[in-house]
Amino acid sequence: MKLKYLIKKIANAIFTLFCVLIINYFLFRVMPGDPLAMMLRDPKASPESVEKMKHLFGLDQAWYVQFGLYVKQLLSGDLGMSFLFKQPVTELIAIKIVPTLLLVGVATLVSLIGGIFLGILAARKRGKKVDIMSLSFSLLTYSMPTFWVGVVLVALLSVHLTLFPTSGMTTAGMVFSSSMDAVVDVAHHLFLPALSLSLVLLGQYVLIMRNSLIDELTEDYVQTAKAKGFSEKYIVRKHAVPNAMLPMVTVISINLGFMIAGAIEIETVFSWPGIGRLMYEALLNRDYPLLQGIFLIISTCVIFANLIADVLYGYLDPRVKG
Repeated sequence: MKLKYLIKKIANAIFTLFCVLIINYFLFRVMPGDPLAMMLRDPKASPESVEKMKHLFGLDQAWYVQFGLYVKQLLSGDLGMSFLFKQPVTELIAIKIVPTLLLVGVATLVSLIGGIFLGILAARKRGKKVDIMSLSFSLLTYSMPTFWVGVVLVALLSVHLTLFPTSGMTTAGMVFSSSMDAVVDVAHHLFLPALSLSLVLLGQYVLIMRNSLIDELTEDYVQTAKAKGFSEKYIVRKHAVPNAMLPMVTVISINLGFMIAGAIEIETVFSWPGIGRLMYEALLNRDYPLLQGIFLIISTCVIFANLIADVLYGYLDPRVKG
């Protein structure tokens, strides 16, 4: 890995983050709606109450003064105070990020293992029944909206068969006798949201892995390995699959960043107490500081994921180390 290549990618990531910081501040302030009206919830509120609320949240100052304060607070790790919850944004995000990471982590792991396995199987059996079935299943799941998959699973497995709970992360009011009981209860609630998210990702991973591996199996080095007498299984495992993983590395890294934001649909459908659900509530109530904080965290995750993808790609493929 060339140091120049690494520095260039880090510099690009920092510049992108700076641009996001500027957009992040102004984006939510051009949205329709009045946050003060959402906070007061009283159309007959006195002018004194309105002015007091403006002063409390710094809304009575010029936009450039507010922006300067925002940057100053951000550099000190302070994302501001939530209009809706009257709590520091940092604390709210810290609490809600754990359920989202749990959901995203499980869904990514399941879809990744299943996608790579089915993709390799489909590529090796190209044109056969297994390939056609895998391809059809992947195209079907990849084309389905995430929220629709969640609604269907709730209707089928929760409402009709009553196998899983419809919402939440734990059973309300439940007192657990041991840590294992709590883990089992969380896993029971996690199953449907994770399954919904992993089904959509699974199709994408299968398609990319299959097409990438098919391309690798037509390369000259594969034919040379066959001519030397190596078995097909050995060639696929040792030579073709590692090279076919290059496009997968890019997609996986990018998805890890975007899934933090993309989980909003699943978290809304299943009332999962994560970042997505928090963003939904903040959006409904025009909670600027909370929206800014969440948007910044998500943007940072996406930028960092792209940086990781660039670095890994440069490590795995010498051709891009310019």
